[in-house]
Amino acid sequence: MAGLKLEIVQERPFPSIEEEALLNLLRTSDCLHRAFHLKTRSWGVTSTQYNVLRILRGAQPRGLTCAAIGSRMITAEPDITRLLSRLKGLKLIRQQRDKHDRRALWTQISEAGLELLRAMDPVIERVPPELLGHMNKAELTELIRLLELARKSGEEITTSESSQDLDRE
Repeated sequence: MAGLKLEIVQERPFPSIEEEALLNLLRTSDCLHRAFHLKTRSWGVTSTQYNVLRILRGAQPRGLTCAAIGSRMITAEPDITRLLSRLKGLKLIRQQRDKHDRRALWTQISEAGLELLRAMDPVIERVPPELLGHMNKAELTELIRLLELARKSGEEITTSESSQDLDRE
C-alpha cells in the first residue's frame, strides 16, 4: 500500500502526524466520494441529490423543511434551496407551503423520485462492500470509532464558528 507522501509526490516529511492524518482522511474521503458518484451519475443525479432523495424517502409521508433536510445531509450543502429546485425541475420531489405557517416550505419525494430510488437501490447497496469489503468487521468497527472521534472536534469547531458568526451579525 502506497503512503500518502508517495501518492501526492511529497518529498519532505509532513510537519506533524496530525497533518498527515488529516490529509489522509481528506484524500480517502475524496476517493470514496468519487467512486460513489460514479455509481449515481448514470441515473442523472449527483451523490448529493441522491442523499436528499434518500432522506426524503425516510421522511415519508410528511416530508421535511429545507432546514431539516440540510441538518440530515451527509455533506453540508450551502445552497439547499437551489439543490431542491433542481430536484423539483426533474420532478423527483414536490413542495408545498405549510397551511399554518406560510414561511415554511415542506418537501416530499415524488413517485418519480421513489421509482428512481427503487431502480438505484440494488446498485447502491453493493457500493459499501465494493469499497470497504476488503476490511474485516473489527477493522471497520475501529474505523467507525476513530472517524466519530475525529469528527467530534470538527463539529465543535464548526458549532463554535457558527455561533461567533451569528454574534457578529
